[in-house]
Amino acid sequence: MDKELLAMLVCPRCQGKLKYDRERAELKCHFDGLAFPIEDEIPVMLEEQARHMDADEKLGKAPGEARDATS
Repeated sequence: MDKELLAMLVCPRCQGKLKYDRERAELKCHFDGLAFPIEDEIPVMLEEQARHMDADEKLGKAPGEARDATS
């Protein structure tokens, strides 16, 4: 993903920063818990097309990462 393009893109819901997930080909907004797909190197910035992240992913935890006692 082009770094300049990534720097310009924001979440369409909250206008917050997005984090690029190369493995899943997504741009993630951890505030809203949305992951926007990248198809053919083009970000699809439509809420209707976004995947809703689970609670751990929204907090930035890796799958299988240990939870603390308060979780």
